[in-house]
Amino acid sequence: MLKVIVMDVLNQILQESAIGNFSRIAKSLIVSLFITIVMSLVAMLIALIINGNQLQFSFGY
Repeated sequence: MLKVIVMDVLNQILQESAIGNFSRIAKSLIVSLFITIVMSLVAMLIALIINGNQLQFSFGY
């Protein structure tokens, strides 16, 4: 039931967004690119959280 509701919401968002008029392949590529960017940002955040105590910042001129 929840999966159906989530898919309905995602389909509604895709239809009413700027990519709503593109073909299915173009929509898939755009969504895949967005997911790739978000996942790489999450991975960098996790790496920063894990290794953040080893970083040294210097704000000298």
